[in-house]
Amino acid sequence: MESGEMNNFLKVWLSVIISLFYCYFIGKIIPKGIARLLCLVPIVCLFVLVPLNLSSIHLGGTTAFFIAWLANFKLLLFAFGKGPLSSPSLSLAHFLAIACLPIKIQQNSSPKSHLNGHNKEIPGPTKPKKGHQTPINYAVKILLLALLLRVYDYSEYIHPTIMLVLYSFHIYFVLEIILAMVAALARLLLGLELEQQFNEPYLSTSLQDFWGRRWNIMVTNILRPTVYEPVLNICVRFVGRKWAPIPAVFGTFLVSALMHELIFYYLGRVRPTWEITWFFLLHGACLMTEIALKKALGHKWGLPRVVATPLTVGFVMLSGFWLFFPQLLRCRVDERAIGEYAAMGAFLKNFSALIFNTFQFQR
Repeated sequence: MESGEMNNFLKVWLSVIISLFYCYFIGKIIPKGIARLLCLVPIVCLFVLVPLNLSSIHLGGTTAFFIAWLANFKLLLFAFGKGPLSSPSLSLAHFLAIACLPIKIQQNSSPKSHLNGHNKEIPGPTKPKKGHQTPINYAVKILLLALLLRVYDYSEYIHPTIMLVLYSFHIYFVLEIILAMVAALARLLLGLELEQQFNEPYLSTSLQDFWGRRWNIMVTNILRPTVYEPVLNICVRFVGRKWAPIPAVFGTFLVSALMHELIFYYLGRVRPTWEITWFFLLHGACLMTEIALKKALGHKWGLPRVVATPLTVGFVMLSGFWLFFPQLLRCRVDERAIGEYAAMGAFLKNFSALIFNTFQFQR
């Protein structure tokens, strides 16, 4: 990875931190509503633009996800006094962390934790909370990711469909590991007790289970108050509370589709071909059908886990092969990501050699 990219990365995040300082103090002096929204709109626009200064997959992609999507949605909620940034007792440090990182504080945290605005130490749990993974679980996934990178050396001998399966696991491992590292850093530095990011999506028994409770839960948590609930409240007036969740689900998947198209543009800087949008609209339509069947059939709906899990995971993967991965491959994300891993490995190797030689010289 070039030094210029690292310099740009530092400049981008410095501008983000300064902007969030401004947002924090705006929240103290401007009441919630249209006035606060107008003060925050320039920052929202800036956060859409700053990822364009980065071209790498890992630095640029994660910055786009954290800032252009999650941070902007949190700021829009904050403008109207809603969302995780609106607690009046949040300290500046906690405001910055919650705004720019994909984390969510647990609602049942101790009164002596972050909510009082003081950095008091919180005793760590003796075992992982429900939905949280053990260090061994993450270690296994890191090992599997390393094995995948070795397998890619022989990609010309592997069937393209098998490569797509490997890419699916690669995306899952990378996302979960990156989000877990960010959460661990926030927990270590600020003493925040955080909710889980993933919950073993390969065990999903339905699309509702996959998208709502297992896959990238941070996105679900931010889409619910920004899109799902407002659309739900509007639709209740026209179709009633029983059926209002169906159009609300469709609206949520539509917004998610557009945000993914934006993220993919940051990654590849190529004109969108809208396969990503069709991928999410397909899943939105299927999830709407699933919800409608559950409401119509009630307790009669359901398949045994041994059948439901392979069907759910298989559908997600096959639809991804058809509509999701073509855009990734068109952006050469696979080649560029592997090149970045190689560059990082070379940097760590040279850095280790430098440290070792320095130590030997001092002796």
